[in-house]
Amino acid sequence: MLSVGALRAHLLAAGLAGTVATSREESLRSYRLFAARDPRVLLGLDPEWGWSESDLLRLMADRCGVSADPEHRSGSDVIDPERTLAALDAFAARLGEVAARRGAVLLGTGHPHRLLGFYAALADALSAAGCRVLTPAQGRCVDITTRFGVRTYNLDYVRGVALVREPEAEGAGCETGAHTHSPLPVRAALEGLAMAGRPLPDLVVGDHGWVCGAGQLGCEAIGLADTDDPALFVGEAEGRVSVAVPLDDGVRSDYYRPLTRYVLNRASLSQ
Repeated sequence: MLSVGALRAHLLAAGLAGTVATSREESLRSYRLFAARDPRVLLGLDPEWGWSESDLLRLMADRCGVSADPEHRSGSDVIDPERTLAALDAFAARLGEVAARRGAVLLGTGHPHRLLGFYAALADALSAAGCRVLTPAQGRCVDITTRFGVRTYNLDYVRGVALVREPEAEGAGCETGAHTHSPLPVRAALEGLAMAGRPLPDLVVGDHGWVCGAGQLGCEAIGLADTDDPALFVGEAEGRVSVAVPLDDGVRSDYYRPLTRYVLNRASLSQ
């Protein structure tokens, strides 16, 4: 069993917390765009409150541990590992509660190259516990606006985890998909459930638009978020995201394995 101390040390050594690769400039740019209600950083969330840049900086300092000094405008950003650990405990608690009643869970990621393994391990454990791991609307086309214009992707599932891939991508079902912040994939998945006359998931697990898009539509959602993803923390503050875990979401995929073990153990889902 991975101890809290060992996980804290790993978070710092792997750059998941402490000084992270996300730059202060990137974070502040995201706060500025969020305050301007730019859909690229809202991630499907429609904030109820008015959020200024200073409001967002205070929120992110509270939820992530970034510097609250508005004059600190360059260099690397920082995540407090104690906040990460506390949020992982809350994340595991929600997984455990849904697993105990064998609820239905939808997992999806906009970071498949980094986080697919983390979510897939959760999907395997939830399925083994008797939960329904949902895979609705597989193959559905989703048109997403990117910096290169509108591009069409297909909704797919790998080991029970939703992602999007380009239609011409070979090896569907095994190759990882595309990076996206869009809430459109989760909307397509939830629409697929509704059209099939099936109930919505008891819990949505993921990142980016998967969490904010689901939370905005009234589904309980938990997920991971970096310092330049203020939408998940705003959603948490406003009550539409149950748990947002602050950590660097772009490190090597194998660095998330200790987090998997920790979460599954805390959720009483270890196999």
